Amino acid sequence: MRTAIPWSLPDQPITKALLLDGGITKDMIETQLRNGRLRRLRQGVYVAASACSDDPAQQHVLLSYAEATANPDAVVSHQSAALVWGLPSPSPHGWADQPVSVTLPARRGYRRHALPAIHHVATLPPDQVVRDAAGYAVTSLPRTAVDLAAGLPLPDALVILDAAARALCAGFVAEPRRSDYSNPRLIRASRQMLAEVARQRRRTGLLPAIELVEPCRESAAESLSAGQFELAGVPRPEFQAKIRTRVGQFFPDCFWREHGVVGECDGAGKYRDPNETVREKERHQILHDLGYGVVRWLAKEIMFQPAVVVARVQRELDSR
Repeated sequence: MRTAIPWSLPDQPITKALLLDGGITKDMIETQLRNGRLRRLRQGVYVAASACSDDPAQQHVLLSYAEATANPDAVVSHQSAALVWGLPSPSPHGWADQPVSVTLPARRGYRRHALPAIHHVATLPPDQVVRDAAGYAVTSLPRTAVDLAAGLPLPDALVILDAAARALCAGFVAEPRRSDYSNPRLIRASRQMLAEVARQRRRTGLLPAIELVEPCRESAAESLSAGQFELAGVPRPEFQAKIRTRVGQFFPDCFWREHGVVGECDGAGKYRDPNETVREKERHQILHDLGYGVVRWLAKEIMFQPAVVVARVQRELDSR
């Protein structure tokens, strides 16, 4: 009986050609595939089963790495890069639900297969490509945001651009604080980085949206709200503005200072701590006692029924 030759299964995607060059035989590959210890990510690219995750986002990123492994000139981009950067999707269907996306330079000979991967063809400037924590080439944060936001309606574009600007601001300082996301100098720098890429990409239609970017907005629902208010002509609020009270400082999602109105967008994950629900009711009462009007809406409302939210907010503003 032949003794099986032990080999270390790859914890990163690797091509069949490289395995064979390293002395691994086709029979050895097939054996590990049959016993479930090795996974085929796409034609000719494999990884250890232990390196695979049940999380859809991580699965998508691993498949994008496999596509880049099969095409060494590829750069992970668009929705796949958004998952690497942690950018939110403006759609109820997340980035992980979309096909893997990479960008390749203009030439022939790319290795395609049955997986519905999207191959963009473009020349990427060196400063718009970085290496992620795993060592793979990925479009830079500003480039990724511009690629995805271009052509979208204002509310959807702001979801992506706000999150990108927030991440850029966090990168400007060693330990980001709440105040850093409202720092005019950091806001201006993050907007400039996004605008520079938009101009290079000839996506100048995105520049007005970039001028509205606010890194202090903490959720996709807040960004959607800001975009919908802008489109509807609702007076532009301050976001995450400081309100001092006898029990401490509050930072409401929206604050119409001249009207004395506070706006709060409630999402499913906002009150995971049961005690936070109680504290929120206390804040609401304190603001009411101080004479502020308080208007609330749900994240799902601003996503699926924006006109209802806009009308609710406008009624509160008109009543003050």
